[in-house]
Amino acid sequence: MAARRLLLLGGTAEASAIARALAGDPAWAVTTSLAGRTSSPRRPPGELRVGGFGGPAGLAAALGAGGYDVLVDATHPFAARMRWHAAEAAAAVGVPRLRVERPGWAEGPGDRWRRVPDLAAAAGAVAAGPWAKVALTVGRTELAAFAAAGRPGRSWVVRSIEPPAEVPPGPVEVVLGRGPFDRAAERALLADHAVDLLVTKDSGGPDGKLAAARALGLDVLVVDRPPSPPGPLARDVAGALAWLAGLVGRSSGPGAQAAAR
Repeated sequence: MAARRLLLLGGTAEASAIARALAGDPAWAVTTSLAGRTSSPRRPPGELRVGGFGGPAGLAAALGAGGYDVLVDATHPFAARMRWHAAEAAAAVGVPRLRVERPGWAEGPGDRWRRVPDLAAAAGAVAAGPWAKVALTVGRTELAAFAAAGRPGRSWVVRSIEPPAEVPPGPVEVVLGRGPFDRAAERALLADHAVDLLVTKDSGGPDGKLAAARALGLDVLVVDRPPSPPGPLARDVAGALAWLAGLVGRSSGPGAQAAAR
């Protein structure tokens, strides 16, 4: 039986793990698609394409032209538009679609969180608040939202994989690095820069910065995730592999789940 062609919308640890788990599996031929927002992404196994599709119609055309049998959307929890484009494109060409999205974070004892619905609300809260040193871990393309949140005596720490094109007004320290970061490194970052507010998106996954903020008694603004379209959802790699195995009528097995870890 010919391998089923899988288009994997990636850019996350889960997408890379799915590609690794399916590498060498004769049932699947995987192409990972990356948006191309970073200049040196980690290359997953299998075929790779980089760049956008031009909206849902372009993605639908790519699915048809590539002869893809399945679409797995494992983009970032804050890739707000892509999940809807994926749903529309998959429906248009009639291929099964799975959304893979890790669980979000849950507030615990000792946390000093305030949840906000989006970056605009986060920026408004910062502008109205008393904080002097604000750490932003929201992505280098999202910093423009804080353009009006500067004030005399306020400075910023911005962490980003690559240098941002635009930063908030006032003194800014840019810290470059690619996660995940352990708790000790996160605590050192916040403590060494005398941060009194952390602004972060509810991306889920490793929670080192939140644990560090809790230990240091810092305020945290947590930006809620955008909504997702209805449809099949896997919360982890094992769940995604089990869903894919169901399409070919077999058990995902312990070998595939071990490869995902």
